[in-house]
Amino acid sequence: MKTQTIRNVLAATLFAVATSAAFASGTHAGGHGEPGAAVGKPGVAAKVTRTIKVDMTDAMRFNPATIDVQQNETVRFLITNSGKVKHELVLGTEQELKEHYEVMKKNPEMEHDDPNMVTLAPGKSGEVIWQFTKAGKVDFACLQPGHYDAGMKGAVTVAKAKGKASAK
Repeated sequence: MKTQTIRNVLAATLFAVATSAAFASGTHAGGHGEPGAAVGKPGVAAKVTRTIKVDMTDAMRFNPATIDVQQNETVRFLITNSGKVKHELVLGTEQELKEHYEVMKKNPEMEHDDPNMVTLAPGKSGEVIWQFTKAGKVDFACLQPGHYDAGMKGAVTVAKAKGKASAK
């Protein structure tokens, strides 16, 4: 058991180092130097324009699974895990989510503390404050092993800001 724990910690550490190197070199999806950069940036609580409640269930679903926002809007997601197993909500591109999910399947005890995600024990609530800087689609998913494959995913549609050119 101790050997497996050490392996998990080592694997998580190596992943963190590799991810940090990819962010620093700009090779990570989005190439902007921080988790979720391809889909926006961490929001500032004082600039929140709207709060959206999201429930995570053991039916492997988010409620709601589709969300509409405006470009540059800062949203507070109040997220509740109403299930009996651990769930998480991670914002990212579909590619980022799939890559991270493969790592999570190999390291199911990996813990995160990034601004574009929250991991919640059964019955717990948390929040993600996010500014959607780019028009288009932003995916979200639960990357706990088996959950993504079971369909625990959703999407945020970011409408282009009125009167402004889209950020590239």
